[in-house]
Amino acid sequence: MSEANPIRNVSDTALWVAIYRAMESERADAIFSDPYARRLGGERGEAIVRTLPDGAATAWAVVVRTVVIDEMVMRCVREGARTVINLAAGLDTRPYRMDLPADLRWVHVDMPDMVDYFREGMAGEKPRCRLEFVAADLRDAELRRKVLTEASTEGPVLVIAEGLLIYLRADDVAALARDLHDFARARWWVGEIASPLLLKRMEKTWAPMLRDGNAPFVFGPRESTAFFAPFGWRELEFRSHWDESQRLKRTMRHTWLLRMLLAVSPASKREAVRRASGMMLLRSDH
Repeated sequence: MSEANPIRNVSDTALWVAIYRAMESERADAIFSDPYARRLGGERGEAIVRTLPDGAATAWAVVVRTVVIDEMVMRCVREGARTVINLAAGLDTRPYRMDLPADLRWVHVDMPDMVDYFREGMAGEKPRCRLEFVAADLRDAELRRKVLTEASTEGPVLVIAEGLLIYLRADDVAALARDLHDFARARWWVGEIASPLLLKRMEKTWAPMLRDGNAPFVFGPRESTAFFAPFGWRELEFRSHWDESQRLKRTMRHTWLLRMLLAVSPASKREAVRRASGMMLLRSDH
């Protein structure tokens, strides 16, 4: 493990995120419980949090994302989702920790090494729904379409792409959007979306370390969720990190100062901050 940068690739970011979930779960006032997160994040995950600039102080964003996506998943399940396809699933323990229907089909898809690591870490634990694992490199378009087609045989389908899109180029996101529409025939798509404003903010903090670790932040469309409209997707719900952090009382440093500044800012500036990053729930035109 490099002391200077323990991030080797995008898969290592799953270890980092798991430690943030562990930190929240261990709080006396925790707003969710992930009893597996500390074990899964392991030594490397803890090293990433220690090494990143303001590593521990930025846990709030992952905590907020986790809660909001939990809520979006439950909304889709209530509205009839029968299969969940979790892309680049990493160390997501939702099938084990959420109150899901026993007959819900959950397809956990990731790179072979990450799937092996997750299954080893969760050996002996019982999922709450019908959990399947698919080891696949989704950068291979032919393989991706095959995986999506086979995973979507029981609909309606919900796709989760949590923390994935920001690492992809715009043309790769466009290809994924088409395939989720045409091959997975998904009804819903849950994920996180950034903006050019966020990418610019991150350029001086995390971005250099992530770039050196082969995990650069790339995707932050100027048009926000309208980016997905040409591929058959429309925004059903957008939950801003800024708004949700205040609702959940998991705010970033100096929120009080930014709140004061926004109070005297034009509406366009307030909306830009609100849409800087957030969780999206998209609906297809199927």
